[in-house]
Amino acid sequence: MDLLWVLSVSMLTVCVAIPMDAAAGSHSLFTCEPITLRMCQGLPYNSTFMPNILNHYDQQTAALAMEPFHPMVNLQCSPELRMFLCALYAPVCTEYGRMTLPCRRLCLQAKSDCYKLMDMFGVSWPEEMDCNRLFPDCDEPYPRPVDLLSSSDTTESPISVQRDYGFWCPRELKIDPELGYSFMGVRDCSPPCPNMYFTREELMFARYFIGVVSIVCLSATLFTFLTFLIDVSRFRYPERPIIFYAVCYMMVSLVFFLGFLLEDKVSCNAASPGRFRASTVTQGSHNKACTLLFMVLYFFTMAGSVWWVILTITWFLAAVPKWGSEAIEKKALLFHACAWGIPGVLTVSLLAMNKIEGDSVSGVCFVGLYNLTALRWFLLVPLGLDVVVGVALLLAGIAALNRNQEKLVKFMIRIGVFSVLYLVPLLTVLACYLYENSYRAVWETTWVQEKCRDYHIPCPYQVESTSRPDLALFLIKYLMMLIVGIPSVFWVGSKKTCFEWASFFHGKRRKDGMVNESRQVLQEPDFAQLLLRDPNTPIREEVAGASTSRAGSVRSARSKMSSYHGSLHRSRDGRYTASSFRAADDRLPYGSMPRLNDQPQSRHCSTNRLDSLSRHGSTQRLESQSRHSSIRDLSSATQAVLGVPGNGIHRVLEEDGATA
Repeated sequence: MDLLWVLSVSMLTVCVAIPMDAAAGSHSLFTCEPITLRMCQGLPYNSTFMPNILNHYDQQTAALAMEPFHPMVNLQCSPELRMFLCALYAPVCTEYGRMTLPCRRLCLQAKSDCYKLMDMFGVSWPEEMDCNRLFPDCDEPYPRPVDLLSSSDTTESPISVQRDYGFWCPRELKIDPELGYSFMGVRDCSPPCPNMYFTREELMFARYFIGVVSIVCLSATLFTFLTFLIDVSRFRYPERPIIFYAVCYMMVSLVFFLGFLLEDKVSCNAASPGRFRASTVTQGSHNKACTLLFMVLYFFTMAGSVWWVILTITWFLAAVPKWGSEAIEKKALLFHACAWGIPGVLTVSLLAMNKIEGDSVSGVCFVGLYNLTALRWFLLVPLGLDVVVGVALLLAGIAALNRNQEKLVKFMIRIGVFSVLYLVPLLTVLACYLYENSYRAVWETTWVQEKCRDYHIPCPYQVESTSRPDLALFLIKYLMMLIVGIPSVFWVGSKKTCFEWASFFHGKRRKDGMVNESRQVLQEPDFAQLLLRDPNTPIREEVAGASTSRAGSVRSARSKMSSYHGSLHRSRDGRYTASSFRAADDRLPYGSMPRLNDQPQSRHCSTNRLDSLSRHGSTQRLESQSRHSSIRDLSSATQAVLGVPGNGIHRVLEEDGATA
């Protein structure tokens, strides 16, 4: 019972179903070899062709797959079963490497003879041996006579045949065809996860290293962006691209930080032990989380490089043609269109081509990790063009700066240093990508040689050189991808930035200061001083370093004159006199000058009172001539404040002065 149960399970699992046309198409790469299978000894033919239709690349693998069928053959449930199994696992080798299949009649005969015995022990006929789907409808024995004549000339001596089979995708790494995966040029296959090059301890160290660096970069770029938000007007062109550059690498570091938190949940597919599927690297856009991480990471990586090129362009415009901030800012729309449009086109192209790949080292999804074509055209070429264009503009600006060192020298030097701090990490990343592009094939061959027996796939033949990647290479690559965002914090690092952040954190004190300053700005001038001011002296208002507008001064003066006009009372003879002025700041101390009586009085009493004040020294020179001059000065000052040549108050003051 146990033996048959093992037999049934083995029959369902050892046979790997592949398209017949794919198997037949791959046979042209191989040659005939003698049969070494014990079950297939003594048949009418003695040479076979590998791989067989069940995708066994050599006879050793086919022998392991035939082991469970030995009890069925020994029980002799059908005389056709042995020939049928050998036709599948060790087919006859014909000329030109063509493979022939047994007729459908042979399959149906073996199935009908052994069906009762298999049903008795609960064993079903494997789907990989479906008679109606795989085998041709004919009535000829196997092998056919024409196949035996063709194979007689191709029989080799019974020696071990060694050849290069190429890469065969292990059963554990096979993926459903509709997903469109590929690995090492083989379709429906995916790389293993965790990473195929490093141990778990090395991957754990790399994961924490990337997480720490991403936090540092995220903090630096976030500080730069928040400093910009505190005072937007501080960063104008040509230095404005640095802010957008910092925003791009803030998003890049955020994605790497999320990859550190998610570990392998997004970059790898879960294992499926029931289907004999190991954990594999995520590919394509079927995984929404992986697609989202890829879009953000790739888009902002390319956008950050484009913003650096735009920074060199603004440098060139400021250094060579001597453009000002306003002239450069007029091109801001074009800058944004290029900086966001070009990465957007590249990102959409990769999504359409389904070139997304999970990174089992960092936990994110990117491009060019296993596909060398995507690495060359979507990473090396765009970043290389950015370096060439940026360096050319950088050198042109430096040359112009050497010829003319009058203005913007300090600013240009800062941009030059910033550009160098960007170029060194970017060139290091390009060097890492070029190194990967050159040695990726050697690394993959070495991996196949080390894992071929574990995965039961063909081992490489005549390997010239082997090499494993160094973990330090990948750590340097991730470090340089993230460290390019850190120099942005040195651009905003100054005493002014410290003062702005201090003012921001003490917002209440600053608010109180702003309120006091506003009160000083809105404070009305002393109206008595305005009236006593020389009419030829212009009126100015100085408040905390800021001058109020002329319209505000006129409105303030008019309000004062309105109050003054309201304080005039009409006397008995029809003329107006100033009865009381309500402004507390304009009143003189009590006793220095008597206030005018609120009740209407005659002109004679007013004159006597003024003469009395003159005799006691309370006022100066209140003679008739001085009174006329003073009143004219007052009227002139009033007219200057109001900005209107003559009004009712002016005429009343002149009449009072003349009468007095």
